[in-house]
Amino acid sequence: MMAETAKRNYRSKEERIAEIEQKIETHKANIAVLEGKKAAILNPAPRRKRVGVGTVLKAAKESGMTPEEIANKLGIKL
Repeated sequence: MMAETAKRNYRSKEERIAEIEQKIETHKANIAVLEGKKAAILNPAPRRKRVGVGTVLKAAKESGMTPEEIANKLGIKL
């Protein structure tokens, strides 16, 4: 019996180049995502300050409200 050898199917240069180009594009997209994460780390967004009761009352007084008006708005009887 003669052993039949399978003929190897070679891809063309264009097919191999197209596959490599596709891999390059995939890696470029991944690099762009990582660059964005790096930029976010280097330039963090400023932390937001919690608004306290004192700040709200101070702003109300600066807007011209009297303590009685503030209490009225809050439903507090003085």
